[in-house]
Amino acid sequence: MKLKSYYTDYIKTKAIDLGFISCGISKSGFLDDEVKRFEKWLKNNYHGKMSYMERNFDKRMDTTKLVEGSKSVISLLYNYYPTEQIDNNKNFKISKYAYGRDYHFIIKDKLKILIDEIRSEVGNINGRVFVDSAPILEKAWAKKSGLGWIGKNTNLISKKSGSFFFIAEIIVDLELNYDKQIKDYCGSCTACIDACPTNALYEPYKIDASKCISYFTIELKENFPEQLDEDFKNWIFGCDICQDVCPWNKFSKPNDEQLLKVKDEIKNFSKKDWIELTNEVFDFAFKDSPINRTKYQGLKRNIKYASKQF
Repeated sequence: MKLKSYYTDYIKTKAIDLGFISCGISKSGFLDDEVKRFEKWLKNNYHGKMSYMERNFDKRMDTTKLVEGSKSVISLLYNYYPTEQIDNNKNFKISKYAYGRDYHFIIKDKLKILIDEIRSEVGNINGRVFVDSAPILEKAWAKKSGLGWIGKNTNLISKKSGSFFFIAEIIVDLELNYDKQIKDYCGSCTACIDACPTNALYEPYKIDASKCISYFTIELKENFPEQLDEDFKNWIFGCDICQDVCPWNKFSKPNDEQLLKVKDEIKNFSKKDWIELTNEVFDFAFKDSPINRTKYQGLKRNIKYASKQF
């Protein structure tokens, strides 16, 4: 018991040392509470064209199928709230998480250091690191690990940090002390639902992702439907509306990660610059950015659609 507590405290301390703002731990296994909800979500086609959400259902529900013999899921939060606020009231808008370098590289490097630290302290353990790149329900595990609650906008919300953070996991075959879930603090607030311009948040705690601006501008790889008549509010990559209006994000604090610092192009581009963006400039400016996920043609599609509306 003492050794288990020592390892638990050691991991959480090292996580904070590496820049994570929170670390919670839960028992690896089957997510009983998520099965019916997720099945219904898929059946209603709320995932749109994201067919990858239909694959590996068993692994999404059971982390012991992702890491055989695993006993613990270590969930971590990494702050991306920007140090510099962009005045984009009259410009096209980019989601805050994409202001700087691609977070996958930044966080995965830190996770690899952390798991190496754990192995040096504990011994040869079996484990894997995950950053938004595997069939794992990250928000559900973070909730189970006591890092926050799932808000009415379907994002994980922390009382002390808001919701502008990345979620990552390390799944290991090491038994640790497990954290307890916390209660929901959304109360009667419906700010996120009221602010959503496309009605993607059709009910509290429920999202039709196929109507979300982030889905259209990032996930959808084909042309927009001809009958599409949604107001994207100038967003050309992602959308932060439901987070921007959330009262809990008054507790968001700027991150100190230099690699997440806003790119000059995002900070200085005018609407005219975005509209006239060439493939060469795109490749140079966004080669190591999350924005590269849309590819040049995808971003130009988004800009063209947003330009028609305003």
